[in-house]
Amino acid sequence: MPSLQSLRRKIAAFKNTQKITKAMKMVAAAKLKRSQDRILAARPYAHKMRAVLSNLSQRVNRTSHPLLQKREGKKIEILVVTSDRGLCGGFNGNIVRKSAEFVRQCEAQGLSVNLSLIGRKGRDYFRRRSWPIRQEWTGIFDKLSFEHAIDIGGDLTENFVKGTFDELYVVYNEFKSAIQQRVIVEKLFPIDAAAEFGAPPIPEGAALGGSYLYEPDEAELLNALVPKHFQIQAYRILLESAAAEHGARMAAMDGATRNAGQLIKKVTLYYNKTRQAAITKELMDIVGGAEALK
Repeated sequence: MPSLQSLRRKIAAFKNTQKITKAMKMVAAAKLKRSQDRILAARPYAHKMRAVLSNLSQRVNRTSHPLLQKREGKKIEILVVTSDRGLCGGFNGNIVRKSAEFVRQCEAQGLSVNLSLIGRKGRDYFRRRSWPIRQEWTGIFDKLSFEHAIDIGGDLTENFVKGTFDELYVVYNEFKSAIQQRVIVEKLFPIDAAAEFGAPPIPEGAALGGSYLYEPDEAELLNALVPKHFQIQAYRILLESAAAEHGARMAAMDGATRNAGQLIKKVTLYYNKTRQAAITKELMDIVGGAEALK
């Protein structure tokens, strides 16, 4: 039977843990509100950029830009987006499991796979595995900005154009709500606007939704928009992951706070029973001693 002092220490430790998890939940909720506002503001722009690019890519020769050209190579790169911190439930575990499963599927098809990693959790996981890692980015979610998307987008577009890889996929958590995230495997390179947006091909010489006038011409505008398109999509993916992380952490800390409360009640009840049993034993010893003196 544990001593009363050890039980009191356990109760105090559980209460301190509950205070920490409750504070972390409140911090995550505040960060979630800001991240949710940012992703909800960025989505319409990203979707409209996709729509414009879809229109333009079907009007001009797709071979006019290297990011639109399809290749028959077997070099695949997978961009895995995880968090830098833990204590967010199954947020990172779901991503690394999905990524590892996707890598094995690609290797089973005879494809050569390289990894690019965003976040310390994904980096630490894949460093212990045999898969090659080409690039890493960590510490960007503390002060996430569009410059991070420019940096990541510039590296990936440059390597795609150079032929380092032939296709690029990204694995990340899409933000659905504060308590729901969905792991997404999305193809980014080469950009296939018609397939990506589900748009039917435009007949030769036909207009889409009326007559549009482009200034400058369509080919020049497409060449300017394609690199920006990936930067915008990279920024959207980073915002999605950041909002999903804060939502997962808030839910995890809420569950941890409730579990700590249940443990406190359970151990307190056991402490009271143990203390009552000790007092009863002492009273019986006193009564027994008094009877012996008679």
